[in-house]
Amino acid sequence: MSKDVGVQIGTVAALVRSTFLVNAVYANSAREYGLTQQQGQLLCVLMTQPYGMSELGAMLGLAKSSLTGLVDRSERNGLVQRTPDPQDSRAVRVSLTGEGAELADEFYTETCRRVEELVAGLAPAERDALAALLGRVVTDNKVPSVFMEPDSTH
Repeated sequence: MSKDVGVQIGTVAALVRSTFLVNAVYANSAREYGLTQQQGQLLCVLMTQPYGMSELGAMLGLAKSSLTGLVDRSERNGLVQRTPDPQDSRAVRVSLTGEGAELADEFYTETCRRVEELVAGLAPAERDALAALLGRVVTDNKVPSVFMEPDSTH
C-alpha cells in the first residue's frame, strides 16, 4: 500500500508527479507503436499541418541538430517527408507521409485513450475543473500546442 493514501500533496509535487505519470503512459504507447517518445511527439504535432524546421524545433524544444536527426530518422522510416517551403527557397517544410499519417492517427487515438484512463476515477465535474486549471497553467506559460484535444483534430 502506498504511503500517500489519504495524504494531500502540494501543487508542485502533484504537477511533477503527474508529469512523470503522463510521460510514462506516452512512452509506453510510443514503444508499442515502434516509435521513440520524440517521434510520437513529432507525428502528433504534424497531424494538423506541415511545419518548418525552426517552428518544429521551437514546438518540440529541440536544438537544430537534435531535430535534424529526429526528422532524418523519421524520414528514413517513411513517416515524414521534407518539401521545399513555398515562402523561402532555402527552407523546407516537414509533413506526414500517408504511412506517417495513418500511424500518427492510431498512436494519437490510443495514447489519448490511455491518458483519459488516468482520470477515470474522477467525476465529470472534477475532470472539467482539472482541465480548466491545467489549461490555464499551460496557456499562462505559453506551452506550444504539441498535443491537441482529441475532438479538435478529427
